[in-house]
Amino acid sequence: MAITLVNPSGLPEIPVYRQVSIATGSKLVFIAGQVAWDADGVTVGEGDLTAQVERAYLNVGTALAEAGGSFDDVAKLILYVVDWTPDKMPLLLEGIDRASAKLGITPVAPATLIGVAALDVPDHLVEVEATAVID
Repeated sequence: MAITLVNPSGLPEIPVYRQVSIATGSKLVFIAGQVAWDADGVTVGEGDLTAQVERAYLNVGTALAEAGGSFDDVAKLILYVVDWTPDKMPLLLEGIDRASAKLGITPVAPATLIGVAALDVPDHLVEVEATAVID
């Protein structure tokens, strides 16, 4: 495996991700921000943050598989959430949990959550971008 995830002493331990990702692989994969589109470009879960997070993560998984990788190879995730407020965290985590169950993974790569005013399509509530390193 090309990625080692750690929580260094001296930094807080966050249950849903690790603070540091150490990459040793040879192939860098940059996945464009994935939204809640199905294969036909139809928005899944209109108005439902949990459903959209789930679909965006599943789309990241599809993109990783095409590159010959999986969530085990993810070095960094960036999540953009429309009109973010902390009370939305349970919805976000539920969507991640649902996608994780379907993918059979525990995505704990370092992650950054950024609240934004809007995304490319008004119906989109979340976008998930990934960087992976594959042996």
